[in-house]
Amino acid sequence: MTTTDAGREFEASSKSRLWAPERRGPTAGIILLVTLLAFENMGVSTAMPRMVSELDGNEMYAWPFLAFLAASVIATVLSGRLSDLRGPRPSLLIGPATFLVGLIVAGTAQDMTQLLLGRVLQGLGGGAQVVAVYVLIGLVYPERDRPAVFGLLASAWVVPSLVGPALSGWLTETFSWRWVFLGLAPLVLLGVLLLVPVLRNLPEHRPDPNQRRGLPLAALAAGAGVVGLSWAAQHPSGVNLLVGLVGLVVLIPALNVLLPKGTLKAREGLPATILARALLAGSFFATEAFIPLTLTSVHGYSAIASGIPLTLTAIGWSTAAWWQSRKPDIPRAKLVRWGFVLNATGIAGVTLIAPAWGPAWITPVLWGIAGAGMGLAMSSLSVLTLAASSDVDRGFNSSALQISDMLGSALLVGLGGVLVTTFASTQAPTAAIVPFDLLMAGIAVLGAVLTRRLGRATLES
Repeated sequence: MTTTDAGREFEASSKSRLWAPERRGPTAGIILLVTLLAFENMGVSTAMPRMVSELDGNEMYAWPFLAFLAASVIATVLSGRLSDLRGPRPSLLIGPATFLVGLIVAGTAQDMTQLLLGRVLQGLGGGAQVVAVYVLIGLVYPERDRPAVFGLLASAWVVPSLVGPALSGWLTETFSWRWVFLGLAPLVLLGVLLLVPVLRNLPEHRPDPNQRRGLPLAALAAGAGVVGLSWAAQHPSGVNLLVGLVGLVVLIPALNVLLPKGTLKAREGLPATILARALLAGSFFATEAFIPLTLTSVHGYSAIASGIPLTLTAIGWSTAAWWQSRKPDIPRAKLVRWGFVLNATGIAGVTLIAPAWGPAWITPVLWGIAGAGMGLAMSSLSVLTLAASSDVDRGFNSSALQISDMLGSALLVGLGGVLVTTFASTQAPTAAIVPFDLLMAGIAVLGAVLTRRLGRATLES
């Protein structure tokens, strides 16, 4: 790997690790910002019923989620372009600041309009900073250390996954749902302060000479398309399915602008890597979305008990991510292949719990296997994306990676909703869940086959 000018001062020693003196600031800042995003993500769902009830917005229950999602998609694209033009510094200052304002606006909301505004600001800030974090990782850490960075990012989701919903519920019941937002605000500011020194010392950025036309319009179309698909997935019915179809029609031309050329054809190298991320995230999260429904409707689990397997999955995910971070000499494509195989195994396994006679008790084990697959493959695909990027396109490629995550999940969750509505019901979903889970397992197997087209997959010492 040729060392970029932007990263030379951080690569004095290829053996330097994440907590070396010159990297303590960026490592701590990145982990804190990602952890706070994870806490917000895991906590809002728990507190949302109380929020909308107090603000007389029960009929708009889904909109705080959709507002965040749409804003996040748009900010992801624009932040990628801004990072290619000016480096990650602007997005890593503006993004967290916008997220912080969004927390305060939502935490002090007096009506649903203010809450939605806060959620839009949180989505804009969160989407902007996630892409910029990827760009910063490409600048600050040599390629051999990046598996460890992404392993830490995966671990940053563990504590929020385990305690986030419970902590959010406790804050909501004991004090107020407002503290789910306001309690994070000071920590976001701390994360920014930790990053300021490294941002100040970044070398001058070489701007992208390419004219990427149509990105703002494509970003808006993608935001609208994802919202349409998500709305249809959450409210599957005749009219709403039409909304989802319109969202898909709007989304398709936008993908030609937002993704590397050849992504949908699985062209070797970066395009295949981006597509693999969509297949991985889509198959996993779409299957996961219907596990609580299966456990409650088919096996009589309580809402709390049905969520336990999903919470424990974070342990398998983070453990596998930690393990891959300590194996920089294993080809990343091989780890992605192993990840897809584990994902397919877990998904195929949970097919067995869809019938009433199925062993529901084994769900945590099966979904832990799938989670381990995600820990191996997600981190490795991130490493491969940065390895295929340069200073001038790292932002675009990082945003494409995030967009593929969102779209893969939205499309396949929406498909699952259509199947449940058409061939079964939420009260008796087995007839739809069995073929759907098998289809998702097949998509994961397809992803494993696709790993042959990932291109350069080893890290240089």
